[in-house]
Amino acid sequence: MLKCIPLWRCNRHVESVDKRHCNLQNVPDEIFRYSRSLEELLLDANQLRDLPKPFFRLLNLRKLGLSDNEIQRLPPEVANFMQLVELDISRNDIPEIPESIKFCKALEIADFSGNPLSRLPDGFTQLRGLAHLALNDPDTLGALPKLRELWLDRNQLSSLPPELGNLRRLVCLDMSENRLEELPSELSGLLALTDLLLTQNLLEVVPDSIGSLKQLSILKVDQNRLTHLSDSIGECENLTELVLTENLLQTLPRSLGKLKKLTNLNADRNRLGGVPDELGGCASLNVLSLRDNRVAKLPAQLADATELHVLDVAGNRLQNLPFALANLNLKAMWLAENQSQPMLKFQTEDEESTGEKVLTCYLLPQQPSSSLGELALRRRHLHHDLLPPLSLPLFSSLS
Repeated sequence: MLKCIPLWRCNRHVESVDKRHCNLQNVPDEIFRYSRSLEELLLDANQLRDLPKPFFRLLNLRKLGLSDNEIQRLPPEVANFMQLVELDISRNDIPEIPESIKFCKALEIADFSGNPLSRLPDGFTQLRGLAHLALNDPDTLGALPKLRELWLDRNQLSSLPPELGNLRRLVCLDMSENRLEELPSELSGLLALTDLLLTQNLLEVVPDSIGSLKQLSILKVDQNRLTHLSDSIGECENLTELVLTENLLQTLPRSLGKLKKLTNLNADRNRLGGVPDELGGCASLNVLSLRDNRVAKLPAQLADATELHVLDVAGNRLQNLPFALANLNLKAMWLAENQSQPMLKFQTEDEESTGEKVLTCYLLPQQPSSSLGELALRRRHLHHDLLPPLSLPLFSSLS
């Protein structure tokens, strides 16, 4: 009869142990037998409450995963892990990080989020190699000069420390789902920042200092209370994606036309009454979504955005469309929520008030929507819509 021989009897040279989702209430004793060789230990998603003293004899650990447990204390012996590069203790019940964490000099990635931390120890600022940090409390962050990614999402933060501006190497900053009412002007010091995520906060304005972020590529400020978007946004010359969905904007700044690399602009569910002519200057724009606003007319200059492939203006107040849009290589144009397919047949006619040629179809003039609340709940994402084959023209009939 075959018998299962414990791994430690077969091989004392074990470099990685994965005991995730094993309903463990204690750290298995056999793990301590690999103290000379173990480099990766994953104990996530168990029921661990304590870390025994032998645990801290695993001196060669480089990656340690303890997330989703019931650990209530991180002992000062964590200082023994001088080779540790990655530490994940997220979603536990740890109230404080010991001062001795400062001896983990090799630490580059740390996730402390989802713990009832009130502060970080002073010694934390000595972790000069830290590049990725996730936590609840942003205090003392300014003393971490090598930090590249900072995740502060899903907390109850109402403000950010000015020291944040000292993170000169920060590339990604996620502050989504907090209670931020304003951003510190020192944000302009984040000169390497490419991704700024501010979804679901209480922001009414984006500061003028946003224009200093020359490397910024993605800016998401959806589901806030924005009433004004600063003209300085036009100085973010590398911006490719701008998401302004579900705010209170009545206008878009003309400076958007300076964003030559912008590929995706989403301003669904605002209070926009129009679109600036200068938007036609966005030479790389692929997707423009203005669903559920109050737009009564689109500028003919929009046809200058020759890379535009998807235009969503459903739920607005359009009477017709500029004839110049017929020159675009559009793959989809959405004019109504109940539109069955992205392909439409347009006719030309002369506008009565100006005599100019315009495009019209059976969905124009647009009818006021009776279910805007329902539309907001659906939060339909444009890139999930079924697009037609590239070989089919949008304007299949012009007479």
